[in-house]
Amino acid sequence: MNVLFVASECAPFVKTGGLADVVGALPKALAASGVAVRILLPAYPALAPVVAQGREVYASSGSAFGPLRVVAARSAELDLLLLDAPQLFARPGNPYLEGPGRDYPDNHLRFGALSHVGAILAREGVDGFLPDILHAHDWQAGLAPAYLALTPGRSVTSVITIHNIAFQGVFGAHLLPQLELPLQGFNVDGFEYYGNFSFLKAGVVYADRITTVSPTYARELTDPAFGFGFEGIVAARRGRLSGILNGVDLDVWNPAKDPDLVKCYTGAAPTKRVANRAALEARFGLSLAPDAPLFCVVSRLTRQKGIDLLVDVLPRLVARGAGLVVLGSGDMDLEVRLRAAAAAWPERIGVELGYDEPLSHLMQGGADSIIIPSRFEPCGLTQLYGLRYGCLPLVARTGGLADTVIDGNSVALASGVATGFQFAPVTAAALGDAIDRACDVFADKKAWRTMMTNAMRQRVGWDKSAAQYRNLYESALQEAAAPRD
Repeated sequence: MNVLFVASECAPFVKTGGLADVVGALPKALAASGVAVRILLPAYPALAPVVAQGREVYASSGSAFGPLRVVAARSAELDLLLLDAPQLFARPGNPYLEGPGRDYPDNHLRFGALSHVGAILAREGVDGFLPDILHAHDWQAGLAPAYLALTPGRSVTSVITIHNIAFQGVFGAHLLPQLELPLQGFNVDGFEYYGNFSFLKAGVVYADRITTVSPTYARELTDPAFGFGFEGIVAARRGRLSGILNGVDLDVWNPAKDPDLVKCYTGAAPTKRVANRAALEARFGLSLAPDAPLFCVVSRLTRQKGIDLLVDVLPRLVARGAGLVVLGSGDMDLEVRLRAAAAAWPERIGVELGYDEPLSHLMQGGADSIIIPSRFEPCGLTQLYGLRYGCLPLVARTGGLADTVIDGNSVALASGVATGFQFAPVTAAALGDAIDRACDVFADKKAWRTMMTNAMRQRVGWDKSAAQYRNLYESALQEAAAPRD
């Protein structure tokens, strides 16, 4: 089976969030089950060395998007199709923003071109590769299923994965003529959205299958509290919707062989983590008692991630004798408040603004617990890294966080099955209560070690989820091939 991924990010080449990790890891897992994947990805500046080593396999100069060419290359064990269009993608920094909070004004053209070329390659094939499935990822690829459905050519089955429904790719209707998209789709049953048009709605409406990144998030998407205005659109296609959990790359995230750790370890000997904790405390200049837990946060610093709630409970955390290290960037007011907390409690709280991949590994390998207080979380990956590394997740009971962490309540602790801590509702008070519970369990070294061992035994790789994707692809293809009345 051949599958063409169309995506705007792919680790390790360009990453702003979990989308990139999924697009970079899932193809490797699918390959093990006989699914060949090629990834259509914009040729951002970071990919220039890969482009230089590849070969041109498609070119066009007659579209509204300007000259386009596709270069095939293999890098990081991935088969890439790089959309080389300097007028659209030769821009440094964030792939979507020209400045803080300011989208590039031509994002409709940039990702319209990605979707347009994706549909062409899916129909016509490329470099001897004829896709059975086009798999679009998030709004940036959302027009690809619409191009397939609304323009003539070979029928190709399409799938779209919603990684975060808060991002919908909404643009003014006056821009539609620039995209070479048939205008018969501009209606309430197509890609029209309150007088504008939406890339994501196009994908949800026209794709043969819709997936999202956890079973709970799939249910939440039809709830006005989580649907961001799309709940009715998704509910109308509920029968085509599946929730498939994300996984993690077990080679990249492996505490037994991680070069970013001071001391590697396994679930059979998790106490070797203490050397990593000592290094982490030294990195941030902390001084904690050995019997006090060290929490960490690796996150975008936004209200969606619940960081404001965490800041509100920091006095309570410090009063318990615990420590906290934070890595991330985001809303300026939250950055300022976190810096102020680090200045107020310099031996208990450390903050590093920005992102540092090696440090994120050390934090998972050295902190005792990772706090993820998100107001909504489609799947989440940091809690999966935490499970893998025995850094017990303390999470809000929402989305994929609810699906992947077994709460350390009294019954689960007595049964020896707990892997972390959940809290609800998503309030500062409930978060503070969960931190208190974690501190209480940490004082019981036997119970905490059992939880670490349980956490590290969890299946957080892609094997199970990749099998679910393959089954979904096969089901969609069988339906497409079935005779219709």
